[in-house]
Amino acid sequence: VGVKESHQTTIFSIIAAILHLGNLEIQAERDGDACSVSSEDEHLNNFCSLLGVEHSQMQHWLCHRK
Repeated sequence: VGVKESHQTTIFSIIAAILHLGNLEIQAERDGDACSVSSEDEHLNNFCSLLGVEHSQMQHWLCHRK
């Protein structure tokens, strides 16, 4: 395809992170007005480690709008 191996690794990490994000379990709370993500969720842990983002911040911003 002509893509450098270093770029391929980065692309594969991003794709893997997106796939893990799709498997994340989000629980509804308070009659659907709020939600939460378990800090124990393996897909959230994998997503954060693949992209190098802070676990607690990602857990918070997946469920809050600004």
